[in-house]
Amino acid sequence: MSSREDTLNHLLVWLMKDIMEIEEKFLISGEFKDITNNDMHVIEAIGLDGHKKMTDIAKTLSVTTGTLTKSMDGLVRKQYVNRNRSEEDKRVVLISLTEKGVRAFHHHENFHKILIKRATRGMSEEEICFLINILAKLKDSFRLNFKIGEMVNDMLQD
Repeated sequence: MSSREDTLNHLLVWLMKDIMEIEEKFLISGEFKDITNNDMHVIEAIGLDGHKKMTDIAKTLSVTTGTLTKSMDGLVRKQYVNRNRSEEDKRVVLISLTEKGVRAFHHHENFHKILIKRATRGMSEEEICFLINILAKLKDSFRLNFKIGEMVNDMLQD
């Protein structure tokens, strides 16, 4: 790799690692010590809009319903979510947050507000706009160039 590629690689890897570590330390604390960072993202995907189908949540998280079921079992047991069968179609499982789940959702939301506030502290409005544009391009590039399933094969060929 060239020096530029090494620098970009280093920055991206450490940025992802640092954000995940900071997020875990902040989120999995106090009342919410009994769940994982992954559980918090499941709670985020369920959201506050009422009942969601398991299949929709799984799609949002890019996981199978089987994988989601395992996480959901723990969240139900720990009283973060309710799981009910649809009255219209008993095959459909509907998920909603309990009061404890709603508190966890807001705790996670608050973390992201603090993260953004601290990450942009000392930046001018122009720098923040530039950062938004660069991150949007990076996100679009990842979505365009790293389709799950194709990604590993493509990387092996490069």
